[in-house]
Amino acid sequence: MRTTDATRVNELIAGVDEAGRGPLAGPVVVAAVILDPRRLLTGLADSKVLSEAQRDVLAPRIRAAALAFSIVSVDVDEIEELNILGATLIGMKRALLALSILPTLALIDGNRLPKALPCRARAIVGGDASEAAISAASILAKTTRDAIMRECDALHPGYGFARHKGYATPEHLQALVTLGPCALHRRCFAPVQRLLLPELF
Repeated sequence: MRTTDATRVNELIAGVDEAGRGPLAGPVVVAAVILDPRRLLTGLADSKVLSEAQRDVLAPRIRAAALAFSIVSVDVDEIEELNILGATLIGMKRALLALSILPTLALIDGNRLPKALPCRARAIVGGDASEAAISAASILAKTTRDAIMRECDALHPGYGFARHKGYATPEHLQALVTLGPCALHRRCFAPVQRLLLPELF
């Protein structure tokens, strides 16, 4: 994990990251985290390389140690309206605006910045692996979304949401063929859209 350099000593830095851009179902969840430089957290990394158990240990530690954090969910209707990139970017902006402390700099994972942010911002490709604040946001977003999808499994049984979290696994694709899409499915995503095409004729 890269350490804070001298140019950031007086910065109040928020890391921003999302979970759920790729799945066929469920919301995209975005988190923003301002870490306390006096309370260093060990074990932070890109949530994708951590086990579920490691993420579940780190998430409450991040919440307890952070100067501020926020988590927002952008639902399927907005994903359909804005497309997944637009929904992700608006979620990032909302997460920054929801922080109880206004950061002076936002470090955002990826190569695109939302418009009209409340502070200076920089996009960092692979930032969830190199910036502690983005890693922390990645973990909060992922654990929150996983919890949402486990709840959705009870509301929409048969799809296996608790196991695959909406991603296009063979189990999920087979359930889509057998059961058809439910209200959580993103109809603008190709595997779901293909199943809806007969309804157009």
